[in-house]
Amino acid sequence: MNPELIPAHRGESIREDGMLFVRTDGILETMVKAPLILAGLIIVAVVMPLQTSFSSTRTLELIIYSDGSTHVSTQIDVDPLEPDFELDLFGKSIDNFVAVGDAGFLLSEEIIEDKAMIDTFGSSSIIIDYDIHDLISKEGRVWTFSFDSPSDYTVLMPKNSVIVGINGLPNNMEIVDEQTKLNLTTGLSEINYIFGTPINQTIPDESQFNYVNDIVIVGAITAAVIGGILMLKRKQQKSLPSIIQTESISEKQIETKSIDTETIFSFRPEMREDDKEIVKFISNNGGQALESELRKKFLQPRTTMWRAVKRLERLGVIEIAKKDLQNLVKLKKDLEEEK
Repeated sequence: MNPELIPAHRGESIREDGMLFVRTDGILETMVKAPLILAGLIIVAVVMPLQTSFSSTRTLELIIYSDGSTHVSTQIDVDPLEPDFELDLFGKSIDNFVAVGDAGFLLSEEIIEDKAMIDTFGSSSIIIDYDIHDLISKEGRVWTFSFDSPSDYTVLMPKNSVIVGINGLPNNMEIVDEQTKLNLTTGLSEINYIFGTPINQTIPDESQFNYVNDIVIVGAITAAVIGGILMLKRKQQKSLPSIIQTESISEKQIETKSIDTETIFSFRPEMREDDKEIVKFISNNGGQALESELRKKFLQPRTTMWRAVKRLERLGVIEIAKKDLQNLVKLKKDLEEEK
């Protein structure tokens, strides 16, 4: 009778009465490890989506200014258990960086080249605003906006700009306050634009030019006649009434105030258009205004207006003083001397 060959790795044995026995070495250890391995797999499957949800961009909005700078505004979800958060910026030329936590408090940050280290202070969501000068290039009359976005975003083109080229179709396009607003997708986008005649402005034809010329000629003749009459009256009268003198003085004051504002703009040609509106309001308000009045006038949040005020202070246009625990913004009178 031929003996039966039994593999050694199976750990089985046959008694003389023909019963088969199987060794149970290691079964208990395997039974203990199997639930632990399964639980570990379940934990990994649950935790991985949570980790990917942290540090995700919720919103991303860009505003292109006429001077070639771009304002970046983004809201990012972060891990509230982490004490700090490292943010990749979209370039190295950064100005007016502000980070605000979900409780409305300003967060401290440190910027090193194209990265910002932000102290979260337990915030789960951070709103970040800054200006950048690395996204726009210029060749001749054509300006080019180039941006490699990690998420879908919106971009607001500058006023009086006309798009002459774009590397892809946007998800949506609309006009907001005479500015083109585009909704773009993740990835590299390039937009070519020029400054010129607005889209909704029609070019007058020859008949319109002739009509305008006729109006100018008639207006010039009328002005000459009125000027002659006024000269005759001035010769007949030796002095002007006090009311006319008062009106003349007030007109001179208004003219002086306007000249002062234009002088500021000529000294600081790099000033942004929205900052010029702030300067005009302060000038018309007697040369000074509270920061709260500026926020109410221009409907801007505290952080946005504070960045604008600090920009004007760095340009040497205004100075900031305290009045009843509020910031008083005053136009500087010695601007011409500093220039």
